Amino acid sequence: MPYAGRRSFEKRSRRTLLINFLIGILPNLLLVVPLTAIAGAVHHFVPSQLYSSVAAMPFWMRLPAAMVVGEVGAYWGHRWSHEIPLLWRFHAIHHSAEEIDWLVNVRAHPVDLIFTRLCGFVPMYVLGLAQPMGNRLDLVPILVSLIGTMWGFFIHANLNWRFGWLEWLISSPAFHHWHHTNDGPDRVNKNYAAMLPWVDKCFGTFYLPRREWPVKYGIDTPMAATLAGQLLQPLVPR
Repeated sequence: MPYAGRRSFEKRSRRTLLINFLIGILPNLLLVVPLTAIAGAVHHFVPSQLYSSVAAMPFWMRLPAAMVVGEVGAYWGHRWSHEIPLLWRFHAIHHSAEEIDWLVNVRAHPVDLIFTRLCGFVPMYVLGLAQPMGNRLDLVPILVSLIGTMWGFFIHANLNWRFGWLEWLISSPAFHHWHHTNDGPDRVNKNYAAMLPWVDKCFGTFYLPRREWPVKYGIDTPMAATLAGQLLQPLVPR
């Protein structure tokens, strides 16, 4: 059920696909160090009463709460990546794709991915919704990461699925395709949330026409053609 016809992988070599997936995995590995430091700092500075009360919450309550808090944090990290020029230099690589399908989810600079994910995880740690310093494995941050990753592939997919009235509750491919549009200044910089569109409604960035789809994707500024060039381009003074 594609939106824009059949996609071809002829222009994407096996090596490029492998590197793209490695870029998708690398940030998760690099996040171990800063998240460990943040978890240790929060464990010492956040009142123990907060941790105790949150830890007493049943898992079925703590996981949804962590996902909502993480979504709000990631929303602002994503929005700042559009509004702050230095961050946009890294995030522009993700938006340079002129055709949107599931592989675009991992077409991003590692610095961009790490920054956005940190913005999502830090609030969870501060509020005690993720408790990695406990005496047992905490599944909450693991599940939040897995669910978010899989949903990221889904909303970038070349699918024509629409969810009707549910689209203000849970994101669809159409919702995120409008985030990637380059159809004009009145339509860009919308739909920053990855999974919960109502977060965009709360902050005034929701945009989802009922029957329209974007006509044009990509960015107006030039982007390096090679993977190495894209990784280095944000670091080179313009």
